[in-house]
Amino acid sequence: MHLSDFDYALPKERIAQTAVEPRDSSRLLLVNRETGQVAAHRHFYDLPEYLRAGDLLVLNETRVNALRLRGHRQTGGIAEVFLTHRIAEGLWRALVKPGKSLREGATVSFDDGLVATVTGIVDERGSRTVQFTRDGHIEGAEELIDRLGRVPLPPYIADSDDDQARVKRRYQTVYAREPGSAAAPTAGLHFTDELLGRIANKGIRIARLTLHVGVGTFLPIVADDLSQHTMHSEAVSIPQEAADAIASAKGRIIGVGTTVLRALESAATGSRTVQAGRFETSLFVRPGFEFRIVDSLITNFHMPKSTLLVLTAAFAGREAILSAYATALKEDYRFLSFGDAMFIASDIKI
Repeated sequence: MHLSDFDYALPKERIAQTAVEPRDSSRLLLVNRETGQVAAHRHFYDLPEYLRAGDLLVLNETRVNALRLRGHRQTGGIAEVFLTHRIAEGLWRALVKPGKSLREGATVSFDDGLVATVTGIVDERGSRTVQFTRDGHIEGAEELIDRLGRVPLPPYIADSDDDQARVKRRYQTVYAREPGSAAAPTAGLHFTDELLGRIANKGIRIARLTLHVGVGTFLPIVADDLSQHTMHSEAVSIPQEAADAIASAKGRIIGVGTTVLRALESAATGSRTVQAGRFETSLFVRPGFEFRIVDSLITNFHMPKSTLLVLTAAFAGREAILSAYATALKEDYRFLSFGDAMFIASDIKI
């Protein structure tokens, strides 16, 4: 299939710039996976009504620890250092701009004596290792990184001077545990502790895994022929407890987000069985993919021509998803990371 088959008109004003409060007050579009029809318009706090004892809800426990810092090069020019993961005290893997100017040995200065020195070139696309110091010393640099660093929100969300502590909290799921992500698994942003308690009390089991979202999630598909697209690689960890829960599930296996779906389908060893362990996945789910684990999906509304939209279309059908998106636009749903959600399941009835 072609990338142009997954395009739709998304007005700029429909891209959510802030998250709703409380988290579960976001809207929820219910789609019947079997018929492709929109079944209902509800709110996320209504989700337990559409779950039943025996279902298994699978969450991604990754925690966003990436930060974006803006400073100045030795020439005085502006530079950006996007920290993707921590290697050691003060030593980080990062994406830098402008990459051509920031070669090995180059420095970027920030406020309060914080300096980043490029110590290694990972690739020519701007990936570097950088060592931070504070007034010439490694000690104290991490504290400044945390204080000066801004939340690495997606590029379609305007970078504002809002309280960064609040934004950092809101761009994180309430169940985030394992640091390592460059972006939040946004389908999980709608859950509250109270809602998870209601779900558990109804007899729905909850399993947890980790897929660390990489910086490739921000990269567009450049090939029109989807078979020519190379997916970025991301680290996955599936505990044995989660694998056992999958194997013993009596009801539906509900993936909370595209990250959970990719993790589970990457680890599939058969119908409703997965291999526990740690591994890297570069799985690109597109139409024609055979789903062996996940049969229901909670997901947000995604960018046109994105791998996430292609995945969702593979799961529910291209025409059904584009029709559901058209309905969501007509009904004033909010789109993308801080937007509303969909629940796609075969047996949704009203």
